[in-house]
Amino acid sequence: MRYRATLAYDGTAYQGFQRQSEGKATIQGAVEQAIATISGKSITIYGAGRTDTGVHATGQVIGFELDWPHADEALLKAINVNLPLDIALQDIRQQPDFHPRYDAFSRLYRYRVLIASQRQPLLLNRAWQLQRPLNGTLMEEAAALYIGEKDFAALGKPTQGDVTVRTVYRSEWAVRQDEFGTLWTYTVEANGFLQHMVRRMVAMLVQVGQERMTVERLGELLERAKLVESLAIAPPQGLTLEVVRYNE
Repeated sequence: MRYRATLAYDGTAYQGFQRQSEGKATIQGAVEQAIATISGKSITIYGAGRTDTGVHATGQVIGFELDWPHADEALLKAINVNLPLDIALQDIRQQPDFHPRYDAFSRLYRYRVLIASQRQPLLLNRAWQLQRPLNGTLMEEAAALYIGEKDFAALGKPTQGDVTVRTVYRSEWAVRQDEFGTLWTYTVEANGFLQHMVRRMVAMLVQVGQERMTVERLGELLERAKLVESLAIAPPQGLTLEVVRYNE
């Protein structure tokens, strides 16, 4: 039977989603180990996105094959009991011929930037903390440059193949005041992303917001469609994979 499930995790203690060499903690490895514990079988799970080290998820989607004689709800509970406290399935169901990555229409990420006069320990693993104020008008103007079908080679390398064209459907900022300071939230949705693409997008937008880079300069970098290795990358802890959409 093929199962589809939604997975949430705090990525702080993990070397990204994808399984790596023995001894390195990953999300994929932890989930596969939990399933092996309850089933006695070694299986492979597939994810909709390969989140980086330290990146979180509330809506990662996974798929796997497993012969399970009990109800789906029993499988959900059994897996969660055997997962670390910072990883948990949110739902599960049988879905034949489903692949979480190749069947996905889009993925939506949110990145949080906190502007505060002092370091906020409670948000250490949840937001990029800065002290310098941001110019929201400039950041919105710059964020609009990402929308549409473009060659995003300037912002990353493909995880497979050599195609660097992606279509961005949504790219926008929201801001609010909370008890910690000024919280900026960047939302970006696309049919796919290059390696480190979202974190480079955010880093460039923050530089524009700090008036260390112009909107025009960002446009020029995008048009060059050539990766500049020295481009800044926003830290991982502010990033969360929140939604994966499918044509259903």
